[in-house]
Amino acid sequence: MTEEIKGLSGGSMARPGSPKFGASIPSSTTLPEALSRPRIRVLIAKLGLDGHDRGAKVVARALRDAGMEVVYTGIRQTPEMVAEAALQEDVDVVGISILSGAHMALVPRVLQLLKQNGMEDVLVLVGGIIPDEDATALQKMGVDAVFGPGTPTQEIVEFIRGHVRHPIGEART
Repeated sequence: MTEEIKGLSGGSMARPGSPKFGASIPSSTTLPEALSRPRIRVLIAKLGLDGHDRGAKVVARALRDAGMEVVYTGIRQTPEMVAEAALQEDVDVVGISILSGAHMALVPRVLQLLKQNGMEDVLVLVGGIIPDEDATALQKMGVDAVFGPGTPTQEIVEFIRGHVRHPIGEART
């Protein structure tokens, strides 16, 4: 179900629990502390029939390099596949990349399925070419943020770190 992406350092982004090389660790943190601390888990999905995944892979790499665990589902995912992967991987964040123009039909279905699975606490982000009025509508439906082309990856990293809904290391209730 998940596709493995190799980073420049050779570390994999697909398998949770595998060593993540090149992750940033604050200088005040000891290595044993850093290795034992749970990481933010992010699912990156290409929703719909769009096959252009370069942006999704760039974001996935940036999140991995920022110390997050990243699961990339690959292209042409259905809302059901995305919600099931989010549940199975027990993620903190679902990042949806969509360029096909079907965002107003597909993203609400993902939100509905996440809610049905008891995952209302998961941060949901959407990236792609989304008109402003659609971005506003998606946020009213429950999307936490919409990022357009050219958004600095550091902005996405900081948004995730500042908005994850449950404290890192605590079980989801």
